[in-house]
Amino acid sequence: MDARSILETGFDFYRLQGRRDDRSSPSAAAGSDFLAQLQERLADFKAQAFGSLIAQLTDKTGRHGIDDLGALLGDTGSAINPVLELLAGNSLTSALPVSGRNHSLADPESAYAMMSEINRRDVTYKAEFAEMTEMAAYVTDMQQAAGKLAVIDGNSSAAEIRQLLDGFVATYNGWIDRFDEALASGGLLAGTHAATVSQWELEKSVESIFNGAGSGVRGMGALGLTIDPVSNMASLDPARLDALLAGNAQGAVAAIREFSANFARSAELLNSAGNFIPNRMDNLSRVIDYLDSNKGDLQREFGLGDVARPGSDVARALAAYQAMRGSTT
Repeated sequence: MDARSILETGFDFYRLQGRRDDRSSPSAAAGSDFLAQLQERLADFKAQAFGSLIAQLTDKTGRHGIDDLGALLGDTGSAINPVLELLAGNSLTSALPVSGRNHSLADPESAYAMMSEINRRDVTYKAEFAEMTEMAAYVTDMQQAAGKLAVIDGNSSAAEIRQLLDGFVATYNGWIDRFDEALASGGLLAGTHAATVSQWELEKSVESIFNGAGSGVRGMGALGLTIDPVSNMASLDPARLDALLAGNAQGAVAAIREFSANFARSAELLNSAGNFIPNRMDNLSRVIDYLDSNKGDLQREFGLGDVARPGSDVARALAAYQAMRGSTT
């Protein structure tokens, strides 16, 4: 397998994540098969470009060929460090020509293209990390806004109830205004499962017909709190709210209090350890740390690759990431 094959089969950085995955399916890969895939790729690639490296390993260890590489990778608990030792300590190239290609490889152009993709992902993963960090903060704001509805009881006036619900709607719409474009097709978070699930989960929590069901109310929609299917914005119909409060005030209060608890709980779970948002950020952090530490070694081995040229949204999020980390790189 040459560099083109590695590129076409996908240089899956998500498998550098370690033991966690941000996808909800129990069968989703958690990165545990990364070592096996890496051994296979390195063993195949060795036949074309790592011949002298394997010869060096054979001289040092007394073992031979693929067995040497497998042993070095298998004798450690980390799937990454041995590879870095191979790349950094035994690199076949010490300097690249002006073209930035490693012409000692069987297919330097494909290797260069692979490195260009790595450079692009390095930027987009950092931008995504910044976006997910901000999303986590917005989810916390919505959790708190929903929690404020819990003060509503039988003594609350219609005006007080309306004011608190208006506050929740404003917070929810602030979240939609901030992230709806990023979550849309082609947006920075469009392919991020943790982000799309977060949007879906909170929207469905608003639309649930079960809040207040035991008191004769079919969810917050009966109180006039609805989500527009096109804009995804929330709105409150004061006339419907007043009508329900006049006809079934006890049921309306029960529905609001149940909604408050359920929505706040959904938001809390999205941000809780081991769940969608923290898992995604942990996975991104692993990949970012790996690339920050080792991209130079990868470039020396596979070529410099083209410099990433992010669009405006990615550039903005990347700047936020650099400010967050106190970095300009």
